[in-house]
Amino acid sequence: MLNSLSIFEQAIRSLPIDLPLTRQDLCVDSFLLQQEQDLSVYYSPIGKYINPSAKVVFIGITPGFEQMRIAYEEAADAFHHGATIEETSKIVKYSASFAGPMRRNLTTMLDELELHHLLNISSTATLFHTNQELLHTTSILRHPVFYRDKNYTGHQPKIDRTPLLQHYAYEHFAAELNQLPDPVILVPFGRVVDSTVRTLLHQGRIKKHTVLFGFPILPEQTDIGSDSLKKIKTI
Repeated sequence: MLNSLSIFEQAIRSLPIDLPLTRQDLCVDSFLLQQEQDLSVYYSPIGKYINPSAKVVFIGITPGFEQMRIAYEEAADAFHHGATIEETSKIVKYSASFAGPMRRNLTTMLDELELHHLLNISSTATLFHTNQELLHTTSILRHPVFYRDKNYTGHQPKIDRTPLLQHYAYEHFAAELNQLPDPVILVPFGRVVDSTVRTLLHQGRIKKHTVLFGFPILPEQTDIGSDSLKKIKTI
């Protein structure tokens, strides 16, 4: 199967590798996938790699610009140092996914829920390096989506009211999950992602996986306690 990263390889190779990338470098026509009214969808190398050995899947709504920037910088650097398409896809996946304070917040909360004990690792933070073979990361909207040039949050416009976003969420995302060969624990972050996963389960588009529902995207939004993890442990 053709890796989409190969389509954009030359454009990525042309990016500067000695300076931080900006919107002027990345939010350009050569990386634009689709546009619909105030919505813009740009390609990002963050989303292609599928981890067949994953035991847990972290699901966000869409990569924000910060994750997009890191993904392109990592890809450009990897190509510069001679990495293959597949090697670059994997490097980008673990470097850019949930990068920044978001990653620290999420892994701290998951450790409080003792998910790391369920996976027999010291901390969920290690899923992004020494135990990355256990983790697959993704988003219901795989590529960065911007609404009026700002990170799309899932609220305006709503996914269910926008054919463009419905296609990514209910077709592309579901197909990606169904490529995983074995049952995993799905961890949807935030209400919009939670709702989308529930809809896909109800429609029978995704099966066989256990889901940790009710997880916030920010630690101050809610306290989910330990009941959700106890339910996982009993399955």
